[in-house]
Amino acid sequence: MKKKEEAPKKIMLGRVKNHLKMGIVGLPNVGKSSLFNLLTKLEVKAENYPFCTKDPNKAQVPLPDAKWEFLCNIYQPASKVPSYLEVVDIAGLVKGANEGEGLGNAFLSHISAVDGIFHVIRVFEGEDIIHVEGSVDALRDLEIISNELRLKDLQHAKNIFEPMSRQARSDPQKRLELARYEKIVEHLEKGHDIREGDWTAQEVEILNDMLLLTAKPIIYIINMSEQDFVRQKNKWLPKVVQWIKEHSPGAPIIPVCVTFEQKLEALPSKEERDKLCAEMKTKSQIDKIIQTGFQSLSLINFFTCGADEVRAWPIQVGTKAPQAAGTIHTDFEKKFIKAEVMKFDELKELGSEAAVKAAGKYRTEGKGYVVEDADILLIKHNAGGAAKKK
Repeated sequence: MKKKEEAPKKIMLGRVKNHLKMGIVGLPNVGKSSLFNLLTKLEVKAENYPFCTKDPNKAQVPLPDAKWEFLCNIYQPASKVPSYLEVVDIAGLVKGANEGEGLGNAFLSHISAVDGIFHVIRVFEGEDIIHVEGSVDALRDLEIISNELRLKDLQHAKNIFEPMSRQARSDPQKRLELARYEKIVEHLEKGHDIREGDWTAQEVEILNDMLLLTAKPIIYIINMSEQDFVRQKNKWLPKVVQWIKEHSPGAPIIPVCVTFEQKLEALPSKEERDKLCAEMKTKSQIDKIIQTGFQSLSLINFFTCGADEVRAWPIQVGTKAPQAAGTIHTDFEKKFIKAEVMKFDELKELGSEAAVKAAGKYRTEGKGYVVEDADILLIKHNAGGAAKKK
């Protein structure tokens, strides 16, 4: 009897790997490279002309994490290593990029190499900063980027579907697989992103292999003028929010003012930055952008702690203890015996590792244990002793 396929359901799409990247995407001159500079504290070209950023700039951005900071204060280690989010600054896309316009094929391939997208949308006016389309129109800009990514996906899906349809005429085994690709093509032709589809587990397997651009998680960053950011009011803002609700329901939306963030970054001390934020009755959005990017990739942290080092290790949700150990060293996964586990909240409540042990809350877990966010692990492997990163 033929096995029935699982009912369609929402499934998060993505690759499982250790080093996940967020790409900054948008039209030219919307503030992408300036945002990248702020996120990474690096200076890359951010000039007032299209295609200034031809080759993608990459950097690792430390994750703001109060739990990691707490552990550093508890253990006072010689070395402190936070978790990182890798961020890629991708050159501005233009209309027709899917057909090669404006070096579009190269830029779209750079988006293909990342795992999630920060989509920067410009809603600020300013004659001193050229808009590639000649005027500020946030909805038009959203449609341009959305269409270019979708049309590139459609092109890729058709390149697989069309030759397969010819094979299926003489090979009945190909027909079920062909139907799955046909569903993908039809979904894209109707103007929908892959991430918003209802897919069976078998279809998700195909989609994960295809690495389509519109399957990637997306965060919308709305770049406003300083005045509009402080008052959280702009004529485009409600229209952009409504467009996102209709086209990418549930996607995070983060209003930001890049020029205000630059002003904050130029101040020499935290006290002065806090004072300016208090005066303006607002706050920086940089930490929120980094944290939201990290979460959108389904990443969590576990920690290894001791007098030598406190380190945060990023893993994807659902990772089991041996695979988590493998992020420290591949041998630790191969030779894994067990993990000694403390829960962060219990350590914080009880005040010390000794108190956690005395309370009987220090656990030993085996190969089937699924690591949870903020777990503190001590890995044991059959080479003897505790596994520590030297």
